[in-house]
Amino acid sequence: MCVCSFSVIYSKNSEKDQLKDRLEQLRCHFTWKLLIEDVEIADLENRVFDEIEFLDTKFNVVTQNLLAYVKHLKGQNKEALQSLNQAEDLFQTKHAGQSEVRRLVTWGNYAWLYYHTGRLEEAQIYLDKVESTCKKFASPSCYSVESPDMDCEEGWALLKCGRMNYERAKACFEKALEVEPENPEFNTGYAIAVSRLDGFSKASEMGEAFCLHTLKRAIELNPEDAYIKALLALKLQDIGQEAEGEKYIEEALRSTSSQTYVFRFAGKFYRRKGSVDKALRFLKMALRATPSSAFLYHQVGLCYKAQMIQIKRANNWKPKGRDKENIHRLVQMAICEFEKALKLKPTYYEVYPNLAEMYAELGHHKEAEDIFQKVLSMGIFHDHLHQYIHFRYGQFQEFHRKSEVDAVIHYLKAINKEKLFTSNESLSALEKLVLRKLRRNEADIESLSILGFVYKLKGEMGEALECYERALRLAAGSGNSEGRVP
Repeated sequence: MCVCSFSVIYSKNSEKDQLKDRLEQLRCHFTWKLLIEDVEIADLENRVFDEIEFLDTKFNVVTQNLLAYVKHLKGQNKEALQSLNQAEDLFQTKHAGQSEVRRLVTWGNYAWLYYHTGRLEEAQIYLDKVESTCKKFASPSCYSVESPDMDCEEGWALLKCGRMNYERAKACFEKALEVEPENPEFNTGYAIAVSRLDGFSKASEMGEAFCLHTLKRAIELNPEDAYIKALLALKLQDIGQEAEGEKYIEEALRSTSSQTYVFRFAGKFYRRKGSVDKALRFLKMALRATPSSAFLYHQVGLCYKAQMIQIKRANNWKPKGRDKENIHRLVQMAICEFEKALKLKPTYYEVYPNLAEMYAELGHHKEAEDIFQKVLSMGIFHDHLHQYIHFRYGQFQEFHRKSEVDAVIHYLKAINKEKLFTSNESLSALEKLVLRKLRRNEADIESLSILGFVYKLKGEMGEALECYERALRLAAGSGNSEGRVP
Protein backbone atom coordinates (compact mmCIF):
# COMPACT_ATOMS: atom_id res chain seq x y z
CA MET A 1 0.00 0.00 0.00
CA CYS A 2 1.34 3.39 -0.95
CA VAL A 3 1.87 6.11 1.64
CA CYS A 4 -0.86 8.32 0.11
CA SER A 5 -3.49 5.55 0.33
CA PHE A 6 -2.50 4.83 3.92
CA SER A 7 -2.78 8.52 4.78
CA VAL A 8 -6.29 8.75 3.28
CA ILE A 9 -7.50 5.68 5.20
CA TYR A 10 -5.92 6.94 8.41
CA SER A 11 -7.52 10.34 7.90
CA LYS A 12 -10.96 8.78 7.37
CA ASN A 13 -10.61 6.58 10.43
CA SER A 14 -9.46 9.54 12.49
CA GLU A 15 -12.43 11.59 11.25
CA LYS A 16 -14.83 8.78 12.18
CA ASP A 17 -13.29 8.44 15.64
CA GLN A 18 -13.61 12.19 16.25
CA LEU A 19 -17.21 12.08 15.08
CA LYS A 20 -17.97 9.22 17.47
CA ASP A 21 -16.43 11.17 20.35
CA ARG A 22 -18.90 14.00 19.65
CA LEU A 23 -21.81 11.60 19.22
CA GLU A 24 -21.17 10.13 22.64
CA GLN A 25 -21.84 13.53 24.19
CA LEU A 26 -25.41 13.56 22.88
CA ARG A 27 -28.44 12.78 25.04
CA CYS A 28 -30.55 10.31 23.08
CA HIS A 29 -31.53 6.64 22.93
CA PHE A 30 -28.09 5.61 21.68
CA THR A 31 -26.35 7.04 24.75
CA TRP A 32 -28.89 6.38 27.53
CA LYS A 33 -27.72 2.81 28.13
CA LEU A 34 -31.22 1.35 27.88
CA LEU A 35 -31.18 -2.19 29.29
CA ILE A 36 -32.99 -4.39 26.78
CA GLU A 37 -32.33 -8.11 26.48
CA ASP A 38 -32.21 -9.49 22.94
CA VAL A 39 -35.20 -11.77 23.60
CA GLU A 40 -37.25 -8.75 24.72
CA ILE A 41 -36.85 -6.71 21.53
CA ALA A 42 -39.83 -8.26 19.70
CA ASP A 43 -42.14 -7.72 22.69
CA LEU A 44 -40.89 -4.15 23.11
CA GLU A 45 -41.59 -3.46 19.45
CA ASN A 46 -45.12 -4.87 19.80
CA ARG A 47 -45.75 -2.70 22.86
CA VAL A 48 -44.48 0.41 21.08
CA PHE A 49 -46.74 -0.27 18.08
CA ASP A 50 -49.71 -0.74 20.44
CA GLU A 51 -48.95 2.54 22.20
CA ILE A 52 -48.69 4.44 18.92
CA GLU A 53 -52.10 3.17 17.84
CA PHE A 54 -54.11 2.87 21.05
CA LEU A 55 -52.58 5.01 23.82
CA ASP A 56 -53.98 8.54 23.76
CA THR A 57 -50.97 10.58 24.74
CA LYS A 58 -49.47 13.98 24.12
CA PHE A 59 -46.04 12.37 24.11
CA ASN A 60 -46.10 10.31 20.87
CA VAL A 61 -42.87 11.87 19.57
CA VAL A 62 -41.22 9.94 22.42
CA THR A 63 -42.75 6.69 21.17
CA GLN A 64 -41.63 7.23 17.56
CA ASN A 65 -38.09 7.89 18.75
CA LEU A 66 -38.09 4.68 20.75
CA LEU A 67 -39.48 2.75 17.77
CA ALA A 68 -36.61 4.09 15.66
CA TYR A 69 -34.10 2.81 18.20
CA VAL A 70 -35.81 -0.61 18.36
CA LYS A 71 -35.75 -0.83 14.56
CA HIS A 72 -32.02 -0.06 14.66
CA LEU A 73 -31.46 -2.83 17.21
CA LYS A 74 -33.18 -5.20 14.78
CA GLY A 75 -30.87 -4.05 11.96
CA GLN A 76 -33.71 -2.24 10.18
CA ASN A 77 -32.05 1.15 9.76
CA LYS A 78 -34.20 2.22 6.80
CA GLU A 79 -37.35 1.73 8.87
CA ALA A 80 -35.62 3.46 11.80
CA LEU A 81 -35.10 6.56 9.67
CA GLN A 82 -38.78 6.49 8.70
CA SER A 83 -39.74 6.53 12.39
CA LEU A 84 -37.45 9.49 13.02
CA ASN A 85 -39.05 11.29 10.07
CA GLN A 86 -42.44 10.70 11.67
CA ALA A 87 -41.13 12.00 14.98
CA GLU A 88 -39.95 15.20 13.25
CA ASP A 89 -43.27 15.61 11.43
CA LEU A 90 -45.20 15.12 14.68
CA PHE A 91 -43.09 17.72 16.45
CA GLN A 92 -43.61 20.29 13.71
CA THR A 93 -47.36 19.68 13.29
CA LYS A 94 -48.54 18.87 16.83
CA HIS A 95 -45.83 19.90 19.27
CA ALA A 96 -44.50 23.14 17.81
CA GLY A 97 -45.25 24.88 21.09
CA GLN A 98 -42.97 22.59 23.06
CA SER A 99 -39.42 23.44 23.94
CA GLU A 100 -37.03 23.02 21.01
CA VAL A 101 -34.73 21.24 23.46
CA ARG A 102 -36.84 18.12 22.96
CA ARG A 103 -35.92 17.99 19.28
CA LEU A 104 -32.34 17.32 20.34
CA VAL A 105 -33.31 13.71 21.09
CA THR A 106 -34.57 13.12 17.55
CA TRP A 107 -31.58 14.92 16.03
CA GLY A 108 -29.21 12.91 18.20
CA ASN A 109 -30.85 9.69 17.05
CA TYR A 110 -30.56 10.85 13.44
CA ALA A 111 -26.84 11.54 13.92
CA TRP A 112 -26.18 8.13 15.46
CA LEU A 113 -28.22 6.32 12.82
CA TYR A 114 -26.37 8.03 9.99
CA TYR A 115 -23.09 7.23 11.72
CA HIS A 116 -23.98 3.53 11.95
CA THR A 117 -24.94 3.46 8.26
CA GLY A 118 -21.68 5.12 7.20
CA ARG A 119 -23.30 8.42 6.16
CA LEU A 120 -20.89 10.55 8.13
CA GLU A 121 -21.63 13.87 6.42
CA GLU A 122 -25.32 13.58 7.26
CA ALA A 123 -24.42 12.60 10.82
CA GLN A 124 -22.37 15.80 11.05
CA ILE A 125 -25.33 17.87 9.77
CA TYR A 126 -27.42 16.72 12.75
CA LEU A 127 -24.55 17.23 15.15
CA ASP A 128 -24.35 20.81 13.87
CA LYS A 129 -28.10 21.24 14.49
CA VAL A 130 -27.63 20.05 18.06
CA GLU A 131 -24.63 22.32 18.57
CA SER A 132 -26.51 25.35 17.25
CA THR A 133 -29.43 24.72 19.65
CA CYS A 134 -27.07 24.18 22.58
CA LYS A 135 -25.48 27.59 21.86
CA LYS A 136 -28.95 29.14 21.75
CA PHE A 137 -29.62 27.84 25.26
CA ALA A 138 -26.16 28.90 26.45
CA SER A 139 -25.26 25.33 27.35
CA PRO A 140 -21.69 24.80 28.58
CA SER A 141 -21.64 21.63 26.48
CA CYS A 142 -21.62 21.76 22.68
CA TYR A 143 -23.80 18.67 22.30
CA SER A 144 -26.10 18.41 25.31
CA VAL A 145 -28.38 20.61 27.39
CA GLU A 146 -29.28 20.27 31.04
CA SER A 147 -33.04 20.64 30.93
CA PRO A 148 -36.05 19.08 32.68
CA ASP A 149 -37.49 18.36 29.22
CA MET A 150 -34.45 16.24 28.40
CA ASP A 151 -34.69 14.47 31.76
CA CYS A 152 -38.34 13.75 30.97
CA GLU A 153 -37.48 12.37 27.51
CA GLU A 154 -34.90 10.06 29.06
CA GLY A 155 -37.37 9.04 31.76
CA TRP A 156 -39.99 7.99 29.19
CA ALA A 157 -37.44 6.00 27.19
CA LEU A 158 -36.30 4.14 30.31
CA LEU A 159 -39.85 3.57 31.51
CA LYS A 160 -40.92 1.97 28.24
CA CYS A 161 -37.92 -0.38 28.12
CA GLY A 162 -38.86 -2.63 31.01
CA ARG A 163 -38.32 -3.30 34.67
CA MET A 164 -34.52 -3.16 34.68
CA ASN A 165 -34.79 0.56 33.82
CA TYR A 166 -37.53 1.68 36.23
CA GLU A 167 -35.31 3.01 39.02
CA ARG A 168 -33.41 5.23 36.58
CA ALA A 169 -36.69 6.35 34.99
CA LYS A 170 -37.99 7.42 38.39
CA ALA A 171 -34.78 9.37 39.05
CA CYS A 172 -35.12 11.20 35.71
CA PHE A 173 -38.69 12.31 36.44
CA GLU A 174 -37.70 13.32 39.99
CA LYS A 175 -34.96 15.50 38.56
CA ALA A 176 -37.37 17.11 36.11
CA LEU A 177 -39.93 17.76 38.87
CA GLU A 178 -37.35 19.56 40.99
CA VAL A 179 -37.38 22.27 38.31
CA GLU A 180 -41.07 22.16 37.32
CA PRO A 181 -43.10 20.53 40.11
CA GLU A 182 -46.47 21.43 38.51
CA ASN A 183 -45.69 20.00 35.08
CA PRO A 184 -48.47 17.51 34.15
CA GLU A 185 -46.27 15.33 31.94
CA PHE A 186 -43.47 15.05 34.49
CA ASN A 187 -45.99 14.11 37.20
CA THR A 188 -47.57 11.48 34.95
CA GLY A 189 -44.23 9.85 34.17
CA TYR A 190 -43.19 9.95 37.81
CA ALA A 191 -46.48 8.40 38.98
CA ILE A 192 -46.20 5.54 36.48
CA ALA A 193 -42.56 4.86 37.47
CA VAL A 194 -43.40 4.86 41.19
CA SER A 195 -46.44 2.66 40.60
CA ARG A 196 -44.45 0.04 38.70
CA LEU A 197 -41.65 -0.02 41.25
CA ASP A 198 -44.17 -0.28 44.07
CA GLY A 199 -45.88 -3.16 42.31
CA PHE A 200 -42.60 -5.04 42.04
CA SER A 201 -41.34 -4.33 45.53
CA LYS A 202 -44.54 -4.81 47.55
CA ALA A 203 -43.61 -1.70 49.46
CA SER A 204 -44.37 -0.80 53.05
CA GLU A 205 -47.52 1.08 54.02
CA MET A 206 -45.54 4.30 53.78
CA GLY A 207 -44.43 3.38 50.25
CA GLU A 208 -47.98 2.49 49.24
CA ALA A 209 -49.27 5.80 50.61
CA PHE A 210 -46.61 7.65 48.61
CA CYS A 211 -47.54 5.72 45.46
CA LEU A 212 -51.22 6.65 45.93
CA HIS A 213 -50.23 10.29 46.44
CA THR A 214 -48.24 10.40 43.19
CA LEU A 215 -51.08 8.82 41.19
CA LYS A 216 -53.68 11.18 42.65
CA ARG A 217 -51.40 14.14 41.99
CA ALA A 218 -51.02 13.06 38.36
CA ILE A 219 -54.82 12.84 38.02
CA GLU A 220 -55.22 16.33 39.50
CA LEU A 221 -52.95 17.70 36.79
CA ASN A 222 -54.30 15.38 34.04
CA PRO A 223 -58.02 15.00 34.90
CA GLU A 224 -58.87 13.44 31.53
CA ASP A 225 -56.19 10.74 31.70
CA ALA A 226 -58.14 7.46 31.93
CA TYR A 227 -54.90 5.41 31.92
CA ILE A 228 -53.74 6.95 35.22
CA LYS A 229 -57.21 6.53 36.75
CA ALA A 230 -57.14 2.81 35.94
CA LEU A 231 -53.66 2.51 37.49
CA LEU A 232 -54.94 4.22 40.63
CA ALA A 233 -57.87 1.78 40.76
CA LEU A 234 -55.50 -1.19 40.78
CA LYS A 235 -53.34 0.37 43.47
CA LEU A 236 -56.38 1.02 45.68
CA GLN A 237 -57.39 -2.61 45.18
CA ASP A 238 -53.88 -3.67 46.22
CA ILE A 239 -54.29 -2.02 49.61
CA GLY A 240 -57.81 -3.27 50.27
CA GLN A 241 -59.75 -0.22 49.08
CA GLU A 242 -61.51 -2.12 46.29
CA ALA A 243 -64.80 -0.20 46.38
CA GLU A 244 -62.93 3.10 46.02
CA GLY A 245 -60.84 1.59 43.24
CA GLU A 246 -63.92 0.44 41.35
CA LYS A 247 -65.16 4.04 41.21
CA TYR A 248 -62.00 5.01 39.34
CA ILE A 249 -62.26 1.99 37.01
CA GLU A 250 -65.86 2.88 36.18
CA GLU A 251 -64.87 6.49 35.60
CA ALA A 252 -62.04 5.40 33.30
CA LEU A 253 -64.40 3.08 31.39
CA ARG A 254 -66.80 5.96 30.73
CA SER A 255 -63.99 7.75 28.91
CA THR A 256 -62.92 6.94 25.36
CA SER A 257 -59.32 7.92 26.15
CA SER A 258 -56.80 5.04 25.88
CA GLN A 259 -59.75 2.64 25.89
CA THR A 260 -57.79 -0.49 24.97
CA TYR A 261 -55.43 0.07 27.92
CA VAL A 262 -58.35 0.78 30.25
CA PHE A 263 -59.90 -2.54 29.17
CA ARG A 264 -56.61 -4.27 30.11
CA PHE A 265 -56.59 -2.79 33.58
CA ALA A 266 -60.32 -3.33 34.05
CA GLY A 267 -59.86 -6.99 33.17
CA LYS A 268 -57.15 -7.35 35.79
CA PHE A 269 -59.22 -5.45 38.36
CA TYR A 270 -62.34 -7.58 37.93
CA ARG A 271 -60.37 -10.83 37.83
CA ARG A 272 -58.85 -9.99 41.20
CA LYS A 273 -62.30 -8.97 42.47
CA GLY A 274 -63.61 -12.42 41.56
CA SER A 275 -65.84 -11.22 38.69
CA VAL A 276 -64.09 -13.50 36.23
CA ASP A 277 -66.69 -13.46 33.44
CA LYS A 278 -66.69 -9.66 33.46
CA ALA A 279 -62.89 -9.64 33.45
CA LEU A 280 -62.78 -11.95 30.43
CA ARG A 281 -65.13 -9.66 28.48
CA PHE A 282 -62.78 -6.70 28.95
CA LEU A 283 -59.63 -8.72 28.29
CA LYS A 284 -60.99 -10.19 25.06
CA MET A 285 -62.03 -6.74 23.84
CA ALA A 286 -58.48 -5.55 24.47
CA LEU A 287 -57.04 -8.63 22.74
CA ARG A 288 -59.04 -7.95 19.59
CA ALA A 289 -57.28 -4.58 19.36
CA THR A 290 -53.82 -5.72 20.53
CA PRO A 291 -53.36 -9.43 19.70
CA SER A 292 -49.62 -9.29 20.40
CA SER A 293 -49.93 -8.39 24.10
CA ALA A 294 -48.22 -10.92 26.39
CA PHE A 295 -49.84 -9.19 29.37
CA LEU A 296 -53.33 -9.92 28.05
CA TYR A 297 -52.68 -13.60 27.35
CA HIS A 298 -51.33 -13.96 30.89
CA GLN A 299 -54.42 -12.28 32.34
CA VAL A 300 -56.79 -14.47 30.29
CA GLY A 301 -54.89 -17.55 31.46
CA LEU A 302 -55.26 -16.42 35.06
CA CYS A 303 -59.00 -16.05 34.51
CA TYR A 304 -59.26 -19.65 33.30
CA LYS A 305 -57.21 -20.72 36.32
CA ALA A 306 -59.61 -18.80 38.59
CA GLN A 307 -62.61 -20.51 36.98
CA MET A 308 -60.94 -23.88 37.54
CA ILE A 309 -60.44 -23.07 41.23
CA GLN A 310 -64.08 -21.93 41.54
CA ILE A 311 -65.29 -25.32 40.29
CA LYS A 312 -62.92 -27.17 42.64
CA ARG A 313 -64.04 -25.10 45.62
CA ALA A 314 -67.72 -25.64 44.81
CA ASN A 315 -67.07 -29.41 44.81
CA ASN A 316 -65.12 -29.39 48.08
CA TRP A 317 -61.90 -29.93 46.07
CA LYS A 318 -63.14 -33.35 44.85
CA PRO A 319 -64.76 -32.73 41.46
CA LYS A 320 -66.36 -35.55 39.54
CA GLY A 321 -68.01 -36.19 36.21
CA ARG A 322 -68.74 -33.11 34.12
CA ASP A 323 -67.10 -30.78 36.67
CA LYS A 324 -63.88 -32.77 36.35
CA GLU A 325 -64.10 -32.51 32.57
CA ASN A 326 -64.63 -28.75 32.80
CA ILE A 327 -61.58 -28.42 35.04
CA HIS A 328 -59.48 -30.36 32.53
CA ARG A 329 -60.75 -28.10 29.72
CA LEU A 330 -60.01 -24.91 31.68
CA VAL A 331 -56.50 -26.11 32.58
CA GLN A 332 -55.77 -26.80 28.91
CA MET A 333 -57.09 -23.36 27.97
CA ALA A 334 -54.94 -21.70 30.65
CA ILE A 335 -51.85 -23.56 29.40
CA CYS A 336 -52.55 -22.33 25.87
CA GLU A 337 -52.79 -18.68 27.03
CA PHE A 338 -49.67 -18.86 29.22
CA GLU A 339 -47.66 -20.39 26.39
CA LYS A 340 -48.79 -17.62 24.03
CA ALA A 341 -47.62 -15.04 26.58
CA LEU A 342 -44.19 -16.67 26.89
CA LYS A 343 -43.80 -17.00 23.14
CA LEU A 344 -44.29 -13.25 22.85
CA LYS A 345 -42.17 -12.42 25.89
CA PRO A 346 -39.76 -15.15 27.04
CA THR A 347 -38.65 -13.02 30.02
CA TYR A 348 -42.17 -12.76 31.44
CA TYR A 349 -40.98 -14.52 34.58
CA GLU A 350 -44.29 -14.38 36.46
CA VAL A 351 -45.94 -16.60 33.84
CA TYR A 352 -43.64 -19.62 34.30
CA PRO A 353 -44.94 -20.69 37.75
CA ASN A 354 -48.54 -20.41 36.51
CA LEU A 355 -47.76 -22.55 33.47
CA ALA A 356 -45.94 -25.09 35.63
CA GLU A 357 -48.87 -25.22 38.05
CA MET A 358 -51.31 -25.99 35.23
CA TYR A 359 -49.13 -28.87 34.00
CA ALA A 360 -48.99 -30.14 37.58
CA GLU A 361 -52.80 -30.01 37.71
CA LEU A 362 -52.81 -32.45 34.79
CA GLY A 363 -50.35 -34.68 36.64
CA HIS A 364 -47.53 -33.78 34.24
CA HIS A 365 -44.96 -33.26 36.96
CA LYS A 366 -41.92 -33.65 34.73
CA GLU A 367 -43.10 -30.83 32.44
CA ALA A 368 -43.82 -28.68 35.50
CA GLU A 369 -40.38 -29.44 36.98
CA ASP A 370 -38.69 -28.56 33.67
CA ILE A 371 -40.50 -25.21 33.57
CA PHE A 372 -39.41 -24.33 37.11
CA GLN A 373 -35.82 -25.35 36.38
CA LYS A 374 -35.85 -23.21 33.23
CA VAL A 375 -37.00 -20.06 34.99
CA LEU A 376 -34.70 -20.65 37.97
CA SER A 377 -31.74 -20.81 35.59
CA MET A 378 -32.61 -17.56 33.80
CA GLY A 379 -30.59 -15.24 36.02
CA ILE A 380 -33.35 -13.13 37.55
CA PHE A 381 -31.96 -9.91 39.02
CA HIS A 382 -35.02 -8.71 40.93
CA ASP A 383 -35.30 -9.90 44.52
CA HIS A 384 -39.09 -9.97 44.52
CA LEU A 385 -39.22 -12.17 41.39
CA HIS A 386 -36.55 -14.49 42.73
CA GLN A 387 -38.54 -14.85 45.95
CA TYR A 388 -41.85 -15.28 44.13
CA ILE A 389 -40.55 -18.11 41.96
CA HIS A 390 -38.97 -19.96 44.90
CA PHE A 391 -42.25 -19.56 46.82
CA ARG A 392 -44.25 -21.03 43.94
CA TYR A 393 -41.69 -23.82 43.48
CA GLY A 394 -42.00 -24.57 47.21
CA GLN A 395 -45.77 -24.88 46.78
CA PHE A 396 -45.23 -27.25 43.85
CA GLN A 397 -42.91 -29.40 45.96
CA GLU A 398 -45.30 -29.42 48.92
CA PHE A 399 -48.64 -30.02 47.21
CA HIS A 400 -47.77 -31.83 43.99
CA ARG A 401 -44.46 -33.58 44.62
CA LYS A 402 -45.36 -34.16 48.30
CA SER A 403 -41.76 -33.36 49.20
CA GLU A 404 -41.74 -31.44 52.48
CA VAL A 405 -37.94 -31.31 52.55
CA ASP A 406 -37.70 -29.56 49.16
CA ALA A 407 -40.66 -27.34 49.99
CA VAL A 408 -38.88 -26.09 53.12
CA ILE A 409 -35.70 -25.38 51.15
CA HIS A 410 -37.52 -23.18 48.64
CA TYR A 411 -39.74 -21.42 51.15
CA LEU A 412 -36.56 -20.45 52.98
CA LYS A 413 -35.02 -19.19 49.74
CA ALA A 414 -38.14 -17.09 49.19
CA ILE A 415 -37.61 -15.29 52.50
CA ASN A 416 -35.57 -12.10 52.43
CA LYS A 417 -34.84 -10.76 55.89
CA GLU A 418 -34.51 -7.16 54.76
CA LYS A 419 -37.11 -6.77 52.00
CA LEU A 420 -40.31 -8.69 52.61
CA PHE A 421 -41.72 -8.94 49.09
CA THR A 422 -43.42 -12.34 48.88
CA SER A 423 -41.86 -13.27 52.20
CA ASN A 424 -45.09 -12.95 54.17
CA GLU A 425 -46.71 -15.65 52.06
CA SER A 426 -43.59 -17.79 52.33
CA LEU A 427 -43.40 -17.29 56.09
CA SER A 428 -47.02 -18.36 56.45
CA ALA A 429 -46.54 -21.41 54.22
CA LEU A 430 -43.33 -22.36 56.02
CA GLU A 431 -44.94 -21.94 59.45
CA LYS A 432 -47.89 -24.18 58.52
CA LEU A 433 -45.57 -26.83 57.08
CA VAL A 434 -43.19 -27.04 60.06
CA LEU A 435 -46.10 -27.00 62.54
CA ARG A 436 -47.58 -29.94 60.67
CA LYS A 437 -44.25 -31.74 60.84
CA LEU A 438 -44.01 -31.01 64.57
CA ARG A 439 -47.48 -32.43 65.19
CA ARG A 440 -46.17 -35.68 63.74
CA ASN A 441 -42.89 -35.48 65.64
CA GLU A 442 -42.51 -32.88 68.36
CA ALA A 443 -38.84 -33.80 68.75
CA ASP A 444 -37.98 -32.72 65.17
CA ILE A 445 -35.00 -30.47 65.90
CA GLU A 446 -34.73 -29.01 62.40
CA SER A 447 -38.42 -28.08 62.30
CA LEU A 448 -38.19 -26.48 65.76
CA SER A 449 -35.20 -24.41 64.62
CA ILE A 450 -37.00 -23.30 61.46
CA LEU A 451 -40.12 -22.42 63.45
CA GLY A 452 -37.97 -20.30 65.77
CA PHE A 453 -36.54 -18.57 62.70
CA VAL A 454 -40.06 -17.86 61.39
CA TYR A 455 -41.15 -16.39 64.73
CA LYS A 456 -38.00 -14.29 64.83
CA LEU A 457 -38.77 -12.78 61.40
CA LYS A 458 -42.35 -12.12 62.49
CA GLY A 459 -41.04 -10.22 65.51
CA GLU A 460 -42.39 -12.76 68.00
CA MET A 461 -39.18 -13.02 69.97
CA GLY A 462 -40.57 -14.88 73.00
CA GLU A 463 -41.90 -17.73 70.85
CA ALA A 464 -38.69 -17.74 68.80
CA LEU A 465 -36.55 -18.07 71.94
CA GLU A 466 -38.73 -20.88 73.23
CA CYS A 467 -38.33 -22.85 69.98
CA TYR A 468 -34.57 -22.33 69.89
CA GLU A 469 -34.20 -23.43 73.52
CA ARG A 470 -36.27 -26.58 72.93
CA ALA A 471 -34.20 -27.38 69.84
CA LEU A 472 -30.94 -26.91 71.76
CA ARG A 473 -32.12 -29.08 74.66
CA LEU A 474 -33.13 -31.85 72.25
CA ALA A 475 -29.83 -31.58 70.40
CA ALA A 476 -27.85 -31.70 73.65
CA GLY A 477 -29.89 -34.61 74.90
CA SER A 478 -29.44 -36.68 71.76
CA GLY A 479 -25.85 -35.66 71.12
CA ASN A 480 -26.99 -34.86 67.60
CA SER A 481 -25.48 -31.88 65.84
CA GLU A 482 -28.32 -31.60 63.32
CA GLY A 483 -30.82 -28.79 63.38
CA ARG A 484 -28.55 -25.80 63.50
CA VAL A 485 -30.40 -22.67 64.52
CA PRO A 486 -30.69 -20.34 61.51
